[in-house]
Amino acid sequence: MRIGNLRKEKFTVIGSILTSILTIVLFITFTVDIAGCRELSSSKTLKKDTAMFRNPAYQIPLPEKLSFAGEEVPLKYFDVRESLDRELQLNTYWHSQTLLILKRANRFFPIIEPILKEKGIPDDFKFLAIAESALAQEISPAKAVGFWQILETTGKELGLEINKDVDERYNIEKSTKAACSFLLKSYSRFGNWTMAAASYDFGANGIDKQIDRQNDGSYYNLVLGEETGRYLYRILAFKVIFENPKKYGFALEKENLYPPLKYNCVEVDTTINNIARFAERYNTNYKMIKMFNPWLRQNYLPNASRKKYQILIPENNYRENAYSE
Repeated sequence: MRIGNLRKEKFTVIGSILTSILTIVLFITFTVDIAGCRELSSSKTLKKDTAMFRNPAYQIPLPEKLSFAGEEVPLKYFDVRESLDRELQLNTYWHSQTLLILKRANRFFPIIEPILKEKGIPDDFKFLAIAESALAQEISPAKAVGFWQILETTGKELGLEINKDVDERYNIEKSTKAACSFLLKSYSRFGNWTMAAASYDFGANGIDKQIDRQNDGSYYNLVLGEETGRYLYRILAFKVIFENPKKYGFALEKENLYPPLKYNCVEVDTTINNIARFAERYNTNYKMIKMFNPWLRQNYLPNASRKKYQILIPENNYRENAYSE
């Protein structure tokens, strides 16, 4: 037992010595680091070529005049000006997202713009689609779907087919037409396009309640909550950026943009048992059929009623040559 105690005492002494040595080393290291930091602070951090000066942020200029769908935006009001300023700063400095939207617009605006014109909807509403989905086939937490973020009940009311096999909210042309129908009804109800746009986010009944509650019919005078209160300004911010991308720091060349999709249309009025095999008949594959026709929700298309569906088939060699033309 005594031998064990002696060993313990020996190890205790050695441990104390090592601890003292380690403490001295750490103290010296810390002192050197502090001196180095002071030297760095005095000689480098105050120079303009340090990291803090490499990515400066600047005030994004606001337009002197602005309109939405031909209706003047009252920038003379400080609250309107600041609301636009907020969205313009956010979307200008959110470089990756806005850059992708500019690229996608080159592909999808040629589909959306003619439909808006045909239906009598002002061209500015293409920016509403950006505010809704960033021109991506998104699904919101509330289960709103597609470029125009349409709820299932609303979509069915607007004439879209929505079931487990087919969901036309993912069909860009049909969902754009459905959105146009909603906007036309809202314009007829409220008498201006600004409120029609707000009702797309808040709902027509919700807008009516706020008009009655606040005794005012102007979007710019209403308190509509965080989301709808920012909604039109987000649309306007994208309009401003799109009108002059380089002014807002987006220097994209034509070859950087996503090319428009090129395809042929095949009409089908029978069941497709296997979309992969269907694709092979047209010298393409399952992935391309799904990419061009995202409204097809399964790997088959039952069609007992013999409804006529338009299926887009990519042009020969489009996948390889999309960027070469």
